[in-house]
Amino acid sequence: MSSDAVKKRKPKVIRNESGTPETKRGRAEGDQVTYPAGPHLIGQRKPFTVKNQDVRVYNEEVELEARDPQQDYMLYKDTCADLAKLMAEIQELKAGSAKVGSVEIEERRTQCSVHFITLKKLNRLAHMRLKKGRDQTHEAKQRVDVLHLQLQNLLYEVMHLQKEIGKCLEFRSQHEEIELVSEEEFFQEAPAEISRPHVTRDDQHQLTLARLDWELEQRKRLAEQYKMSLARKEKIQKAIEQKREYLSSLQPGLQNIMQASLPVQEYLAIPFEHMQKQAEVARHLPPPLYVLLVQAGAYGQACDKNLSVSINGDVDEAKALSRPPEDSQDDESDSDAEEEQQNTKRRRATLGVQLDDKRKEMLRRHPLSLCVDLKCKDGSVLHLFFYYLMNLNILTVKTKVSTTADLSGAVSAGELLNSESLLNCLYASDHGKETPNPANRYQFDKVGITTFGDYVSDLGHPYVWVQKLGGLQFSSGGAQSGLTGSALSASHMERTMKLLRGRLQARLALHKQFSSLEHSIIPVSSECQHLFPAKVVSGLMRWTLMSHQEFTELGFVQHVLKADLVHETDLFFMAAVERGTARLLAAVVMNPRYPEVAPLFSLSLHWKGERSGRTDDNLRVMESEVNVFHSELQGPRPGLQLLTNQIQRLCVCLDVYLETESQVCDGSEGPKEFPREKMCLRTARGPSRLKPFKYNHPQGFFSHR
Repeated sequence: MSSDAVKKRKPKVIRNESGTPETKRGRAEGDQVTYPAGPHLIGQRKPFTVKNQDVRVYNEEVELEARDPQQDYMLYKDTCADLAKLMAEIQELKAGSAKVGSVEIEERRTQCSVHFITLKKLNRLAHMRLKKGRDQTHEAKQRVDVLHLQLQNLLYEVMHLQKEIGKCLEFRSQHEEIELVSEEEFFQEAPAEISRPHVTRDDQHQLTLARLDWELEQRKRLAEQYKMSLARKEKIQKAIEQKREYLSSLQPGLQNIMQASLPVQEYLAIPFEHMQKQAEVARHLPPPLYVLLVQAGAYGQACDKNLSVSINGDVDEAKALSRPPEDSQDDESDSDAEEEQQNTKRRRATLGVQLDDKRKEMLRRHPLSLCVDLKCKDGSVLHLFFYYLMNLNILTVKTKVSTTADLSGAVSAGELLNSESLLNCLYASDHGKETPNPANRYQFDKVGITTFGDYVSDLGHPYVWVQKLGGLQFSSGGAQSGLTGSALSASHMERTMKLLRGRLQARLALHKQFSSLEHSIIPVSSECQHLFPAKVVSGLMRWTLMSHQEFTELGFVQHVLKADLVHETDLFFMAAVERGTARLLAAVVMNPRYPEVAPLFSLSLHWKGERSGRTDDNLRVMESEVNVFHSELQGPRPGLQLLTNQIQRLCVCLDVYLETESQVCDGSEGPKEFPREKMCLRTARGPSRLKPFKYNHPQGFFSHR
């Protein structure tokens, strides 16, 4: 039965006609009609009066409220069981040859009908309970929906209120942007009618209003002062314009005076005009070159009059670099741009071309450079050209030597004044092949540069001392001085300039000495004559230049290579000293820091076989005479005669070796080829039979050390 049918069904009055005869008689005799209810079946009746009779009306909905669902469920089970039992009994009776319509069958059929009525009643009650439960659920859902809607409305109102509160809290009044004087200054400076301490000290709002009033008064007063200052400024500007016009009228006269005074400036060596022009150009120098210009100029004026500094390069290009980039023109129309795009066809550059362009841009030099000239007493000049690489933030230097004499005679001296190696190791281990800025390594990786040494011939050498002269100092493994800029440059300027001048003098002296050595002449100055005997028979036969590869292939220098006493930046020479049939070969390693670092000699004697310092103790002693005791051969400072004195000492030692060798062997007077001309106290000493190679002046004899 559907819920609509239950809803439309009217309450019925169930009359039980199967009552007892006493009940029927009682109903006929009395005015009140009673309906005896069967067990669990008859619903509750509502009494009402009809023509003075009490009538009870049956209502299942009222009965439903009083019934227990669990009891109805048990009634349903019992009814079903009784119904099944009656059906079984009827089947047995029919099977037992009972006639249809017999009393037993009819009684059981009647009972089954009653049970069917009970089941229908229970079915109606179940449907009514279901409808009631659905109605209650629907009402509960409606109440929940109403409450949920109210909750959403409340949450929305809370959120709205929170936003409003946040806006109120975040609200910034314009007076908060005004920098007011502190409260202490306000109470000290503001008059009493504005400050009102008796009110404002206790009320923060009144205090703020009072401070704003005081600020307004001060600003009015300052506005008046500003107007007065503007008026005074206009008067001063007018006076300045008048004086400027007067000074402009003096400009032509001053220029004429300057032109007339040029001969006087040249005569007095005070180039005011040149200094003025250089100061104008110096404004466009990058900071490192400017620091170098200032410090070198100051050092030249104070300590070295033979030092001069000048600025080279394109000034207009430097001005363009310092000028900010111009903004693109906004008035170009779109049609012009489209036409240009249609008419111009650009070929996409290859990857190699792009990398080359990036390398060129990264290695770009500043248009301006510095030239520092160091003049020596003999008229030679060392020109130092300093460049600044803008993207790498380092300084580089190139060199050039100008001399008054012709230096093209000596073949072996070709590397002495070479600009690529002239300043190598001015300070120890400073070869100038790699950039000292650690950040450049990452820049090189982006453009495919493996080593900076491939570009030093074009860009110059980035020596560490060059960076310090420009006030640049980069983090490295060594100790940091803590100085930067001009202070760092000034701390290294004097020592570096002395080293540069000393390097030039040493190379020029070596150049002259090499010219004599190539002609088999050992130049010994008069100040060093006392270091050698009057007669030296052995002589220099050959002096040649060697490469590093040729030096490493010599057999008698392997001990020097293993000791790591040779570097690729050194200069290598071969000297041949002869006397009769004896020939002494000397491989010479000259450090770039000569004469501060003495040359290193390795010897090999070809006489009655081949001998070296590793096989002959006396040759080893001869090596120590020139390598270890070189301080005796320095001569007058700064020791520029050291190399020639070492070679002369080598010749003297060869004489002693050959003159005493035969006597050591057989005790005879020796062969006529090497007559004894040197006076020796003892010809040999010790189990190694070492010879006396030390010359004693002025006695003139040789002794052991």
